[in-house]
Amino acid sequence: MYNKTNTSGRGASSSDRGGYSDRPRRPSTGGSSFGRSSAPRGASSRSTGSETRSFRKPSMVADLYDRPAPRSFGGSSAGSRTFTSRGMSFSGRSHRGPKRFAGEHIDVSRFINRATTIVEEVYTPVHTFGDFKLDEKLKDRIAARGFSIPSPIQDQAIPNAIDGRDIIGLANTGTGKTAAFLIPTINKIIKDKKHKAIIITPTRELALQIQKECIELTRGLGIFNVTCVGGAPIRFQMENLAKTHHIIIGTPGRLKDLLDRKRMNMSNIGTVVLDEADRMLDMGFIDDVRYFLKHIEGDRQMLLFSATMAPAIEKLVHEFLENPVKISVKSRDTSKNVDQDIIRVPDKTKKLDILAGLLKDPAFGKVLIFVETKRSVDQLHDELRSRGFKSDSIHGDKRHRERQFALKGFSEGKTQVLIATDVAARGLDISGVTHVINYEVPQTYDTYVHRIGRTGRGDNKGIALTFV
Repeated sequence: MYNKTNTSGRGASSSDRGGYSDRPRRPSTGGSSFGRSSAPRGASSRSTGSETRSFRKPSMVADLYDRPAPRSFGGSSAGSRTFTSRGMSFSGRSHRGPKRFAGEHIDVSRFINRATTIVEEVYTPVHTFGDFKLDEKLKDRIAARGFSIPSPIQDQAIPNAIDGRDIIGLANTGTGKTAAFLIPTINKIIKDKKHKAIIITPTRELALQIQKECIELTRGLGIFNVTCVGGAPIRFQMENLAKTHHIIIGTPGRLKDLLDRKRMNMSNIGTVVLDEADRMLDMGFIDDVRYFLKHIEGDRQMLLFSATMAPAIEKLVHEFLENPVKISVKSRDTSKNVDQDIIRVPDKTKKLDILAGLLKDPAFGKVLIFVETKRSVDQLHDELRSRGFKSDSIHGDKRHRERQFALKGFSEGKTQVLIATDVAARGLDISGVTHVINYEVPQTYDTYVHRIGRTGRGDNKGIALTFV
């Protein structure tokens, strides 16, 4: 992704500080083969009819959509849908693109798309969690988490992982892939406490999300994890790694740093998980991942999860995975589930006023705002706070505690608005985001797709608005 300003060198190996342990908190679509492997049995799919989902536009936006089209500030061509209000305009067709950016030229008309009714194939799970060959104590923990029917990726990945197969899981965020790799990994450790696992993930926020789920699934099982991410002095994670642990969760740069400091015991590592491999590629971590994998001794099972299979990922697969099972349960494009529109701002001095007007609408419940730079994050946050909005912010220069506090408050609904850069928000899976606002135009269309994918999760629909 493009926002290089919030990274500290490739992989942030020396500046990505900190480590966390769960110890203080204890007590308390069908499968297919890759290469010579055989497909998982029992996978089936069926086609359903059209499903119409109701979706209420916020009152302000709905009014703009539904009223007869007046002329926009810049005029409009025949056939375009243009709506204006309070110095802003929503346009169904773009006449002039945004100002020049360093990235690719973007036609803003690509930011305009109505959420559509989807006719899609629905994968029908063939297992329950009770069907899997899992330790009974782990089954109890799964039940305590409220899991009964596995998601498609879980239904196919878990039995293959239990059987010791290497796995390529093509799945988007929000499909249940965290449990898909945690459950079989934990089951192996229950059977053999000498067995160790390493989970490599692109961002510290995602690492901590995985740690949280890991703690819940291992509660009372005598299994300890250590998370090696930025935000705390490295000596803490060194101390935790010197204690008994079974699962290491970390970012590539931090793990490489610890390896170079000879603080990681690479023996008995029987499971390696690469989560969101495509993101690691985008962020420049792939060489760090390869470096780390080459230091793992002996046989190991590898579970790789990615939304896409770029050539560099395929190369990694051929280099480190042995006869893997390929499972694809990618959902539809997020844009299909997100109502998209643009907001024209002829007078840039009114831009903040327009944003504030939108946020006052009660329908704007949980709003994620993207800007280009860390400086823009701080400026916009200060402006919104001064206007009385409950907002917070995350970017690469924020302390780890600050980032986690901001994410927690936003997730729990204590703050209405979270302002972020693209890198800081990578991999986040925050439920209930009603709106994504691109306050500054992204430099690439791929970045745009990743941004708006923060809303419209699962069966929910969302709204994405882009200021131009």
